[in-house]
Amino acid sequence: MSALTVDHEPENGWETLLRLWEETEGPEGSKVEIIEGIVTVSPAPANRHNKIAWKLQRALTGVLPEEWGMYQTVGVSVPSRRGLYIPDLVVAPEAALDEPGNFIPGAAAELIVEITSPTNACQDRISKAAGYARAGVPLYLLVDVWAPEAPTVTLFGEPRSDVYQVLQAVKFGEEIRLPEPFDLVIETAEFPGKE
Repeated sequence: MSALTVDHEPENGWETLLRLWEETEGPEGSKVEIIEGIVTVSPAPANRHNKIAWKLQRALTGVLPEEWGMYQTVGVSVPSRRGLYIPDLVVAPEAALDEPGNFIPGAAAELIVEITSPTNACQDRISKAAGYARAGVPLYLLVDVWAPEAPTVTLFGEPRSDVYQVLQAVKFGEEIRLPEPFDLVIETAEFPGKE
């Protein structure tokens, strides 16, 4: 992952970060994000990462309300944390995408899924979790392939300020339940772990 730092002088505020983000071109398939005021470029996800994203997308598709959509490349902005993230999956009302641009406000998301990679695991666990909580995203599902002991899936909810409550945490191979409005049990037995 590479990073471009932006001088944190008052005149280099959120609008400057957004402009830099919009002008940054990463290699094809990579993600360009703003994490704690730093524009970062992450490599394209590995095959195991994409396989997990697809399994989750397939499971979620049948339970979404008609007016909601699921997106893999939409940005989620959290200006109060100087962040603009590209989650692996975002569930949000379709109306949130009616505004022009490449991102939606974090407050518009109903569920965000991040799947860790070796280069971004700490950001997904700490910086992005705090950003999504600050934005008021009701549910954050962290699929931590690179957890220290064993791959895990953690469902966070009840955001307050920059902190979530852990609603459920399981190891790969166990079930995790998403509450209403999803009311869905996700099987993790076929999630590929780190090799």
